[in-house]
Amino acid sequence: MKIKGAAAIVKCLLEQNATTVFGYPGGQIIDLFDELYKEPKITSVLTSHEQGAAHAAEGYAKATGKVGVVIATSGPGATNLVTGIADAYLDSVPLVAITGNVPVPLLGRDSFQEVDIAGITMPVTKHNFIVKNAQDLPDVIRRAFSLAKSGRQGPVLVDVPKDVQQAMIEYEQKPSNPPSAPTEQKDITAAVNLINAAKRPVIYAGGGCIASDASKQLTQFAERIKAPVALSVMGLSALPKTSKYYAGMIGMHGHASVARLIGQSDLVIAVGARFSDRVAGDRTKFCKHAKILHIDIDAAEIDKNVTTDAHICGDVKQTLELLNARVEQKTDETMLQLNAELKREYPLPDCKGKLSPRTVIRYVSAHARDAIVATDVGQHQMWVAQEYSFPAPRTFLTSGGLGTMGFGLGAAIGGAVGTGKRAVLFTGDGSFHMNMNELATATRLNLPITVFVFDNRTLGMVRQWQTLFYGGRYSSTNLDGNKTDFVKIAEAFGAKGYILDDDKDVAKIVDTALSENGVTVVDCKIDRDEFVLPMIPPGKTMNDIITSLDEPKKENKR
Repeated sequence: MKIKGAAAIVKCLLEQNATTVFGYPGGQIIDLFDELYKEPKITSVLTSHEQGAAHAAEGYAKATGKVGVVIATSGPGATNLVTGIADAYLDSVPLVAITGNVPVPLLGRDSFQEVDIAGITMPVTKHNFIVKNAQDLPDVIRRAFSLAKSGRQGPVLVDVPKDVQQAMIEYEQKPSNPPSAPTEQKDITAAVNLINAAKRPVIYAGGGCIASDASKQLTQFAERIKAPVALSVMGLSALPKTSKYYAGMIGMHGHASVARLIGQSDLVIAVGARFSDRVAGDRTKFCKHAKILHIDIDAAEIDKNVTTDAHICGDVKQTLELLNARVEQKTDETMLQLNAELKREYPLPDCKGKLSPRTVIRYVSAHARDAIVATDVGQHQMWVAQEYSFPAPRTFLTSGGLGTMGFGLGAAIGGAVGTGKRAVLFTGDGSFHMNMNELATATRLNLPITVFVFDNRTLGMVRQWQTLFYGGRYSSTNLDGNKTDFVKIAEAFGAKGYILDDDKDVAKIVDTALSENGVTVVDCKIDRDEFVLPMIPPGKTMNDIITSLDEPKKENKR
């Protein structure tokens, strides 16, 4: 049948089971929004800003496992998506961004609101397309979804000129074909031999375990080889905190017990993780005492940051199933016992202020068990990563690779829309200032979102670095001059606001905020010198971990 190009896009979205899209209209994408208006099976979520739409699509994808879809117009509409696209690229989030552009004859003529968005996003997408032939449009959309979801997942951009959207084309419905990624069988034997020979194995699990829906297989693997599991920030929620195999978080602000545990291992098995600088630190010295086995779907990650003794390139879920069928059942629980001992020996530090952010996080964790948890980026993000007990996979939405301040509220919206569950956002006053305009979106949709703003009147993580490594020179981090009243801001957007400034009021205020059906904002007034510890200094190793504020002072004197 013959339909408009814009209508074909909508038909292809339905083919791909994309029933929710996020975006913001404009002149060069109005035809697509007109077709979305006619399609009752697709919910179009209007945000307050295109960046918020991109982060909402990310949050939706992370929480549901489906491909997130974001739509924007040309020029500034398209460029406002770039941070969200880059964020999805670094965190391997399946995302399809559809942008409008000027008609094909006007491309390259510096037309009104024309930018080369394909060229701009080339470094931060798996692939991008400029569709100049209208008849190619359906297959391009299909291929975009396949690319986003296959292999190492990530964002794909499709730029559609206005005349291509308006052109009449032949459309024939085609079924969606889910991509598959077979594991390289030849690498299994070497890995099995390495695992069977190990006496003190530790598993380091990352975001690939979430992307592959491999939590069950990960637990079975840990049980089979009697290995504790350390999780990266992106891997959090792959294993519940209550599991006997849960070790804690690995990395710059990971648990001190994990750093000690890794130091006692003879084999580190990295599963769906990439040895980033925030985990490996000085990569030339990472785990030199142990052998390393790397399992990852992206061949480019193998031996990129850390040289391995063996590797398997393939889907994490499939690979773990193969390993579980072939590795020997171990009975020695030495490393599990050591894990338990180290966790008792190296507890997380307490905060000193009148209101402890850790107290707030622990209380929310205990009383919002079914919630989707989102964060922005900074100290609050690391406190949540250290303290929160995530009950199930896909319940933690955060910006790990790009570290995007302003990510959180959009992600919380996407998570709430995608799952129908309450979303809890932990943010800082610095991050919240960046995208709090999305409160308008959350209240318009009457979403059950509770926002906890850790309000320390400073850019806390930067201040922490300035204190520890830059002689206390607090350049451009003091926010005392800001006059923002977060309670009044909340009320102005149609939400409810509360102030929390004392540990003794945590239960009362948090219970009240969580009991509301709509959007609530809690202004949590914390001390500006509450630090995130432990901390491995940048470029150092796990042996250099700081567990108290007395340690860096000794280092600074040298």
